[in-house]
Amino acid sequence: MTDTTGTPAPEGAQPEGVEPESATAAPTSTTGAGSGDAAGGPAGESTASAGRHRYFEGGPGASSEPGGEDEFDHGAGETEREVLAREDALAASYLADLQRLQAEYVNYKKRVDRDRDVIRNTAVGSVVESLLPVLDDIHMARQAGDLADGPFASIADKLESILGRYGVERLGEAGQEFDPNVHEALMHVEAELPEGASGTHVVQVLQPGYRIGERLVRAARVSVADAG
Repeated sequence: MTDTTGTPAPEGAQPEGVEPESATAAPTSTTGAGSGDAAGGPAGESTASAGRHRYFEGGPGASSEPGGEDEFDHGAGETEREVLAREDALAASYLADLQRLQAEYVNYKKRVDRDRDVIRNTAVGSVVESLLPVLDDIHMARQAGDLADGPFASIADKLESILGRYGVERLGEAGQEFDPNVHEALMHVEAELPEGASGTHVVQVLQPGYRIGERLVRAARVSVADAG
C-alpha cells in the first residue's frame, strides 16, 4: 500500500482517517429482548413448556420425563387433588361397569342352564310317556311273580336302570303316607295299617308314577286306607 506521495507505507500501518479495529470483537449481549428464547435459557424453557399439560411426578401413569408416551396427562390448571379425585371417579365408574357385566353374565349362565334342564327333562318325559304302557306291563308282571328270574326279568331291570340314569324316578310304594302331590287315589278300602299309623296310607300300587326332576310325568295310581 502507498501513501499520497507514492512512498510505500510501512507494513501494518493504517490509512489516515481510519480508526484501528479492536483486536477482539465485543461480546454479543444475551440480555436483550428475545435473546432468552433464541439462546434456550429460562425464557426459552418457559415458552417450550407453555403448551404442555402440567403433570405431577409420581402420579399414576406418569413417566419420568414429561412428553413421553406414558406421560400422565392433566388438564391445564388442575391441582393434584383435583386430578386424583377425577381419576378415582373414573376408576370407580369402570369398576361399576365391570361388576354389572359380571352380574349379567352370571344371570345369563343360570338362565341358560335352567333352560337346558327344562328342555332335557321335557325330552326325557316325552320318551317316558311313550313307554308308560310297557312300564305298566313290567310292573304287573313283577307283581304277578313273572319277573322273579329269566331273560325277561334282566331286560326289565336294564330298561329301568337306563331310565334311572336319565333322572327318571318311580313313585308309589305300599305303606307310604298318601301324598296328593304324587299319588292319585283310585280306590278307598278298609285295611289294617301298622300300629301307631295315622292319616291315610297307600295300601296297593295299581300303576306306579314317574317323575323327572321337578316334572311329574304321571302320579302313582294307588289304593288307600284310613287309619282306625
